[in-house]
Amino acid sequence: MRILLVEDDRDLGPVIALGLRNEAYAVDLASTVAEAEELLCANDFDVACLDLGLPDGDGLELLRRLGADPLLRRPRRLIVLTARDAVDDRVAGLDAGADDYLVKPFSFAELAARLRALARRADVRDAVLTVGDLRLDAAAHRAWRGGAELELTAREFSMLRYFMHHPGEILSTEDLLEHVWDAQADPFTASVRVILSRLRRKLGEPGPIATVTGAGYRLEAR
Repeated sequence: MRILLVEDDRDLGPVIALGLRNEAYAVDLASTVAEAEELLCANDFDVACLDLGLPDGDGLELLRRLGADPLLRRPRRLIVLTARDAVDDRVAGLDAGADDYLVKPFSFAELAARLRALARRADVRDAVLTVGDLRLDAAAHRAWRGGAELELTAREFSMLRYFMHHPGEILSTEDLLEHVWDAQADPFTASVRVILSRLRRKLGEPGPIATVTGAGYRLEAR
């Protein structure tokens, strides 16, 4: 899952982003409306976590425009993260298109739980994925091959989940960088090959992820 976090607090934003990355999410962090718009024009996000009080505009207005501006790619789900706790503010945020509203200060555990709940509501079929003898439970953060549970790192789990969302499709290194990593990833890094190598080793033989020479990689149902 790729998340856009829009938070102008220079202390809080990086802390939340780090916590989400440790939960196996790819996270892009913006601190202004302008930065958020730039990212929303160029990328598809599963979830946006949006602060309302931003230095160059009101996040609520950005929230309203996400459904109307064709240049902005609307995330599948939207959470408002704000200190505005009045009932009228909550109603305004939900009416503007937010799926959830979390008032600061909040615990990171609650934010993580709400993201898992949104993922389940977004598409029930995504909760448990099955491809051949591979099974993955996104909410429980567990995966199996045959009857054996796989011990995966957060990044390995995210990569396997992305492959299982696209069985039989050829996925390039760029595809994996865009959807499993975030905007901070170096496009010239060998990290994709490193994580893929580790994942393949843990999946065992016969290996379900094939290399397509000159094109990328493909998860085959076995």
